[in-house]
Amino acid sequence: MDKGENRKSSIPPYTWLLSRRPNFMASFTHSLRKVAVEHLELQKGDRVLDVGCGTGASFPYLVQAVGTSGEVVGVEISPDMAVQARKRVESHRWGNVCVLEDAAQTVQLAGQFDGLLLFAAHEVFTSPDALDHLLVSLQKDAHVVAFGAKRSSRHLGILFNPLLSFITHHLLPSSTSPIDDQPWRLLEERLGELHKQERVYGFMYLVCGSFHTTDG
Repeated sequence: MDKGENRKSSIPPYTWLLSRRPNFMASFTHSLRKVAVEHLELQKGDRVLDVGCGTGASFPYLVQAVGTSGEVVGVEISPDMAVQARKRVESHRWGNVCVLEDAAQTVQLAGQFDGLLLFAAHEVFTSPDALDHLLVSLQKDAHVVAFGAKRSSRHLGILFNPLLSFITHHLLPSSTSPIDDQPWRLLEERLGELHKQERVYGFMYLVCGSFHTTDG
């Protein structure tokens, strides 16, 4: 096995696929990303974090929301994905978008942000260390939006939960927590009650809430 094959085997399948096909599933996620960004309620001039930004597929919606006077900061742990995200930034000539290649638990962030997007970043919002590290960089009342997969509680959906578990187990990084029926629980512990929406027969969800700082 050569070095290329060794590298491929060490990369989660979904990361390997998206790094080579940046627009894979773009037609499916287009409307979902748009709605997720709308729930951030960003204003022109705001600064927003897109953690687990992948290939930067949410950047167009975020840039439109914050305008040229705002800033979009993407965080991506995968070098292959970060390369694709930077290519997207360069192709659109966005001067107010940057991509930081680092883990959500350790990334160095400058200043405060007015919003946090966690789109299909299951390994981030199921990590207490990652959430605690990111939330301290948010302004008071900043909106947080997360989207991802979950086990369905609907009658027919329950039949397909084992298939979902099988697929995600083989697609996601081995260190990722298994997908269950409430992947947002750690986020809700930190933000308080979240507004929740189920999608795709209960297999997908969108949750949003606001960050409230504690004095003292």
